[in-house]
Amino acid sequence: MLLTLLRRHLPHYTLQVGIVLVLLLVQSIANLYLPNLNAEIINNGVATGDTAYIVRTGSLMLAVTLVLALVAVATAYMASRVAQGVGRDLRGSLFTRVLSFSAREMDHFGTPSLITRNTNDVQQIQMFLQIGLMLLVSAPIMAIGGVIMALHEDVHLSLLLVVIVPLMAAVVAVLLSQAVPLFRVMQVRLDRVTQVLREQIMGVRVIRAFVRVEPEAERFERANADLTGTALRVNRIFAAAFPMLMGIMNLSTVAVLYFGGRLVDSGDMPIGNLTAFLMYIMQILMAVLMAVGMVIFVPRAEASAERIADVLDTVPAVTDPARPREPTGATGAVTFRDVTFGYPHGDRPVLQDVTFELRPGETMAVIGGTGSGKSTLVKLVTRAFDVSGGVLEVDGLDVREQSRERLWSRLGLVPQQAYLFQGTVADNLRFGRADASEAELWHALEVAQASDFVAAMPGALDAPIDQGGTNVSGGQRQRLAIARALVKRPDIYLFDDCFSALDATTDARLRAALRADTAGAAVLIVAQRVSTILHADRIVVLDEGRIVGLGPHAELMRTCEPYREIVESQLGEAAAA
Repeated sequence: MLLTLLRRHLPHYTLQVGIVLVLLLVQSIANLYLPNLNAEIINNGVATGDTAYIVRTGSLMLAVTLVLALVAVATAYMASRVAQGVGRDLRGSLFTRVLSFSAREMDHFGTPSLITRNTNDVQQIQMFLQIGLMLLVSAPIMAIGGVIMALHEDVHLSLLLVVIVPLMAAVVAVLLSQAVPLFRVMQVRLDRVTQVLREQIMGVRVIRAFVRVEPEAERFERANADLTGTALRVNRIFAAAFPMLMGIMNLSTVAVLYFGGRLVDSGDMPIGNLTAFLMYIMQILMAVLMAVGMVIFVPRAEASAERIADVLDTVPAVTDPARPREPTGATGAVTFRDVTFGYPHGDRPVLQDVTFELRPGETMAVIGGTGSGKSTLVKLVTRAFDVSGGVLEVDGLDVREQSRERLWSRLGLVPQQAYLFQGTVADNLRFGRADASEAELWHALEVAQASDFVAAMPGALDAPIDQGGTNVSGGQRQRLAIARALVKRPDIYLFDDCFSALDATTDARLRAALRADTAGAAVLIVAQRVSTILHADRIVVLDEGRIVGLGPHAELMRTCEPYREIVESQLGEAAAA
């Protein structure tokens, strides 16, 4: 999978990779040439006392070394450019793919895992690529070149390689077989640590309120201990492998000196050639060690590549049609016709045979018990999920036949949990319409009953908002989210239980201002509180996913027993009457 992933992205950097390969070839040739020069100095200079020859050849060695240093710097620079570029492309591809995911894929992968894949996993690929371009390419060149040069120095002494190389290969094979599965486990356990940490940071107030600090600390410690244990097992494997490889290298040196010394003593081999042969043997073994060093990165990079490919190869359940259609007119109508929907792996459908039409200029409310499918209606309109059966139309055309961007441009959504982005108040309000004027922003704030507290904030519209809106209260977040939708001026408003944090007085003022400001638009309000929806044009009453009542408040009080029970439970029998 690692090679498949690199084949997708490396072609964009063919020129840079080619330059790296050429530089590595020059670097390897220079490294292989230096021992030969050293042998000539010993044989032709030191042995004969020719100082001039030593100076000439030594100067050539210095020049080769200088070129080698410059080439090494250039190689590292180009390899870094390639690795960082591929990392940037991978992060961009992951981000784009995740943005296309429906709620189903988001639930499948989970937020912590997606964060880890876009950060840690991509970083593993970058590290592998940067070091791999420099080591995995140069190591074979050095090993093969070293063998050829060693054979050139002495064929009989080169027979030692028949014993040394298989020994080192056996150690590397065992190392790979043990390390690869553990690196895959490490990535999964890193996901778990990220998930637990994210839950505890986001839910810190709940943890403290329920005095769960110690149990949650123990839960994090268990996840952390699992990751630490796996990392220690990997490190123990490498801690055992490297001394074995170094032992093979040292024994090889002893063997070369022993047998080579006998050849020198018998006059069959010059002392300079023995020195060069020893240097070539060390280069071969160092090349093997470099490859082993890469073993640390290969398994993790392979595991990370598989996790990245899982995301990139996932086809979203909700996609744009091959040939999107445009509605004949922007009517602003939303029509549910015999809609049925069930969540993946759910026991039964959440919505069954839901039929109603939201018309332009109409305010329609949806109410029902917990789990009756109220918020699911909003998710279907926004295509977080697609209907399992029936037809859902916006502007008179099935939403599955429209492009999602066109559909979303028609909607103004205020979600159940209001979320604000880091920036200023104005930045958040302009999220849906970047060219909105300050006058339009203040108008939206006035309708959302948020102008007073925004005006009191230091900087007003330029007041900073923390990530998630954590520096404002829950009610203020909801009002800013409502103002954000109003700035967009869409034809269809979707308010998903977004008035729950408002007091009764603010709620009443907001609804009155909202009704006047959205008079020409279709408005769908999902609510738990009856007081929020009493004055809606029509009310949809859901019970276990089915519509059990549809009509104005007064009519439902006469004809719909479940609705009457909801009203009486919240307002009392006297108020309901």
